[in-house]
Amino acid sequence: DLSYGEDEGGEEDLQTRPPVVTVMGHVDHGKTRLLDTIRNATVREAEAGGITQHIGAYQVPVDLDGTERLITFIDTPGHEAFTAMRARGAKATDIAILVVAADDGVMPQTVEAINHAQAADVPIVVAVNKIDKEGADPQRIRSQLTEYGLVAEDFGGDTMFVDISAKQGTNIEALEEAVLLTADAALDLRANPDMEAQGVAIEAHLDRGRGPVATVLVQRGTLHVGDSVVAGDAHGRVRRMVDEYGEDVEEALPSRPVQVIGFTSVPGAGDNFLVVDEDRIARQIADRRSARKRNALAARSRKRISLEDLDSALKETSQLNLILKGDNAGTVEALEEALMGIQVDDEVELRVIDRGVGGITETNVNLASASDAVIIGFSVRAEGKATELANREGVDIRYYSVIYQAIDEIEKALRGMLKPIYEENQLGRAEIRALFRSSKVGVIAGCLVTSGVVRRNAKARLLRDNIVVSDNLTVASLRREKDDVTEVRDGYECGLTLTYSDIKEGDVVETYELVEKERA
Repeated sequence: DLSYGEDEGGEEDLQTRPPVVTVMGHVDHGKTRLLDTIRNATVREAEAGGITQHIGAYQVPVDLDGTERLITFIDTPGHEAFTAMRARGAKATDIAILVVAADDGVMPQTVEAINHAQAADVPIVVAVNKIDKEGADPQRIRSQLTEYGLVAEDFGGDTMFVDISAKQGTNIEALEEAVLLTADAALDLRANPDMEAQGVAIEAHLDRGRGPVATVLVQRGTLHVGDSVVAGDAHGRVRRMVDEYGEDVEEALPSRPVQVIGFTSVPGAGDNFLVVDEDRIARQIADRRSARKRNALAARSRKRISLEDLDSALKETSQLNLILKGDNAGTVEALEEALMGIQVDDEVELRVIDRGVGGITETNVNLASASDAVIIGFSVRAEGKATELANREGVDIRYYSVIYQAIDEIEKALRGMLKPIYEENQLGRAEIRALFRSSKVGVIAGCLVTSGVVRRNAKARLLRDNIVVSDNLTVASLRREKDDVTEVRDGYECGLTLTYSDIKEGDVVETYELVEKERA
């Protein structure tokens, strides 16, 4: 395989490149608003369930001390469900802007974002947002974040905090300056533009008119129209490059995000891409990677059972098979990761048997039918006659546009597959005082109820000298004097028959019921 990740040439070939910034933070703390304000865009797509569904990336010019500088922003979905994409997104990132709402404070996702950035060794600039709101307390945010190793400069630390209002557009330039100052102080951002391009695919999807489209971030070298490229197990030739304004560009320098059209299949979000000499080499590398990925997936889905596992494997497990289809690679990966994180019980198991980008096809339906799978469509619909086929084959297709909803419903389905757990609830005891034989019903036991209540059709066990003689019996009939009754209470006599005939005087009948126990 080809090597990835080194700048060719010596020190003299390196030129400074713009910092690449990811905005992270809690779902309602204003990330999208901030990215929009920076882009000066008022057009905001309604986010389904507060998730930015598609990763965009763009560059903005910033004036720092009279010099025009550039910053590249990557817009990664900022919900816990997108851990997979975000963990990968952090590889492409130089600096993280952590957005925290001044009126809300540190939330679980805030902490998660901090952990990601620190694990990827990415410096953090904190944007304290919503300072125009009532109850905003920027100082409280500063002291809360010291616990996580983010110590503000006015507290003697080296993390830059900027109080902003994304809504009003307050202090946005100061935030951009803080990013550039942090980059200059903490990082050596240089790359060689005069080599074959390398970088990372931030997002990829199948476009109806244009085929596979990937947003790529060039990390070193320069990408040109006409270059042969490999990204993960996808390959192709750059037919067109489009920037964030929808304009065609001929070349992309380091830290430049562009949409590339010309891949033969959809790359994965987070796949590294590199330029190679010719299409043939690109195809060979892609094929080899594809085979390796298939083998790895096959090995993961085949469960090897050792002797120790055999015992537990024999205890019957229920399995829910899923086929995932989404509108882009990042979403499918995030959805799979979120679903695999559902914890229900060892006796039910979730298995993703296929995943892919694009609409739901007849092939998907056939596979679902053969393997009793449910198809999950995330922001996609069924193509052609797939719905008809699904109805005919009885295949369940479910559509979602919000990840939490999918997780919720699948979790409910898994819980529904659990076998109920019953616990025993003691009802009463009766002592056998006399035996009568009846030609119609066999042996009738004349009893005195000594505690609780004896009910007809209740479960029962027979005790002799406090030893269980027979278990799992049923009180088949119950009479009091001449009448059939449903129950007899403590202190009363009755006649009963059990589904068992070896009864002796002095035996004790213990009755109970099985109550379904709620799972934790």
